[in-house]
Amino acid sequence: MMSLVKRNVKLYFKDKGMFLTSLITPLILLVLYGTFLSSTYESMFRDSLSIFNASDSLIKGCVASELVSSLLAVSCITVAFCSNLIMVQDKANGIRMDLDVTPIKKSTLALSYAIATFISTVLINFIAALICLGYIKYMGWYLETMDVIYIFLDVVVLVLFGTILSSCITFPLSTQGQASAVGTIVSAGYGFICGAYMPISQFSDTVQKIILCLPGTYGTSMIRNHFFAGVFREMSSLKYPNELIVALKESVDCHLYFGNTLIEVPVMAIIMVVTILILVVIYICLNRLKKV
Repeated sequence: MMSLVKRNVKLYFKDKGMFLTSLITPLILLVLYGTFLSSTYESMFRDSLSIFNASDSLIKGCVASELVSSLLAVSCITVAFCSNLIMVQDKANGIRMDLDVTPIKKSTLALSYAIATFISTVLINFIAALICLGYIKYMGWYLETMDVIYIFLDVVVLVLFGTILSSCITFPLSTQGQASAVGTIVSAGYGFICGAYMPISQFSDTVQKIILCLPGTYGTSMIRNHFFAGVFREMSSLKYPNELIVALKESVDCHLYFGNTLIEVPVMAIIMVVTILILVVIYICLNRLKKV
């Protein structure tokens, strides 16, 4: 198991094109978000807080929290799909066929791919998270130590979700073309269906109901709550009306409602964990049903 995990991780980082693409993608997204979306979000927060003469630091802290939470929510999933290409490459190059005729158990092979994907993805996203925290420090820092710890825990949970989701989706693929097509679709569409690129409140009622049935939505909201925790505490300490703070939380999807019920952050975490366990069962079934 350990030899296979090391082999898969080394292959991933040895492929400079794949590794650099995975590492640079979050940085490119941060630059693009900061360049094209920051002014839009800044105008939105300034309009909302105009009557309170909110400081530039507070407003920029809100903007930075919105941008980096969206970035990490997406990159934890998309990078996992890039990392999991090793499994598809082995099939395309005939290596998996050689491994299947060895005494190595199918379960060991399947688990080695998943563990290697998790390790590669979490390393890249931890680096991305540190860069994002540096960006928040530059824009406006209101986070506490526990907030930072929760953010890294959120990254771990999202990477686990991305790892097992990508393992299930890429399992039947056997060519590089198929893997590239799936990766492109996920990269283009996931940010919209998880509420990262656009607040859920901007969608129609029907689309909102569909999005609220997807677990990725709760992963995005979970990490967004922890990034925004500091600025909302600052607003409370400045005696901003609670109604305004609640409205802001709803506008940035920190507050999600299923029907008329508010979904708390611990419930979001439970939803993510249960989803991961369900996907693990699906991945095990896929491997057991596979014909050697």
